[in-house]
Amino acid sequence: MTATLSILTAGYVGERTASTVSLLRDGEVLVVVDPGMVADRKLILGPLSEAGVAPEQVTDVVFSHHHPDHTLNAALFPAARFHDHWAIYQDDLWIDRPADGFQLSPSIRLAATPGHTAEDISTLADTSEGLVVLTHLWWGEQGPADDPYATDPDALHASREAILALSPTLIVPGHGPAFAPTGRTPR
Repeated sequence: MTATLSILTAGYVGERTASTVSLLRDGEVLVVVDPGMVADRKLILGPLSEAGVAPEQVTDVVFSHHHPDHTLNAALFPAARFHDHWAIYQDDLWIDRPADGFQLSPSIRLAATPGHTAEDISTLADTSEGLVVLTHLWWGEQGPADDPYATDPDALHASREAILALSPTLIVPGHGPAFAPTGRTPR
């Protein structure tokens, strides 16, 4: 099987801020990535419904990191397992595990990609179009080249290089529309 991607809402940053919220499907596994701040929850729930998915059907939620603009709407998905850099959470269970290399499904896995925060992770999905990476290593297609909030700029640039070395066909950034990486993509 290969995963499919639906962008539920493309994020933005500026005077107002919203995270990019995405849905990955791989068989019975339904993953929402970064259900954070949006102007209205309908911007998540409407496209999810249009994709034929009820919030209760979402099996997994991934947080690229713990900033509220990427986590605020997690409670919309009551049956999901929640994934961050070091554990899986569901109901009253906390299961320690490192995220790096963790498989959510045959086509969806997590990767440690520190930089914006020391705990950042990216979600990698093998699709029929190639590798898709959902990540906060870039806010949008233009970067920024130097993340002004990066806790470790050297780690950020190393993580970007590592992701780009995987030759992704598409990057879904933390605060913007998906883009195909090029030689001009900030490293």
